[in-house]
Amino acid sequence: MTTKLLVLYYSMYGHVETMAEAVADGARSVRGLEVSLKRVAETMPEDQARAAGAKLDQAAPLARPEELSDYDGIIFGTPTRYGNMCGQMRTFLDQTGSLWMQGALIGKVGSVFTSTASQHGGQETTLTSFHSNLLHLGMVVVGVPYSCQELLNMDEISGGTPYGASTMAKDDGSRQPSDNELAIARFQGRHVAQITRWLTIGAT
Repeated sequence: MTTKLLVLYYSMYGHVETMAEAVADGARSVRGLEVSLKRVAETMPEDQARAAGAKLDQAAPLARPEELSDYDGIIFGTPTRYGNMCGQMRTFLDQTGSLWMQGALIGKVGSVFTSTASQHGGQETTLTSFHSNLLHLGMVVVGVPYSCQELLNMDEISGGTPYGASTMAKDDGSRQPSDNELAIARFQGRHVAQITRWLTIGAT
């Protein structure tokens, strides 16, 4: 039996996209999994997005809210907006009311990763506030345990929390995800995939 896992993200400047690819790579290391990488649609008009410097050439296909029930686990990626998820992801989740009414996501695995501009820019509040949405949908929330040694790296400034992987883009977007942050993202993908696989096998 194949377990299906979705890595679903929104990325304005490419930082979350890079993290999403690392998360997906980690998930693909687990046998018996089919991993899909998709993105949430841009809600800004194209001219405004271009003026803001948004990265509009992302290759991942767009996801539809109703397809979330097709997956056994979903790992969401969002940049931070004032300590919360971005509006694009919020708009996407606001379209899952029918899935909530049907209980279509109950028992499925959910996890979150993020990007902020600064070291204390709301990484943990974004992740934990996102978790409340997953709990309302009945999902099983999974984070990053401290068996991920990169969480304990004190030799450099790095994102990464027990609530999910994270990176810092700097206020001008010039900082890219570090090797340590990408290692945490891959760990999260692998860890969530393993738990999703175990739950799926146990349910058969």
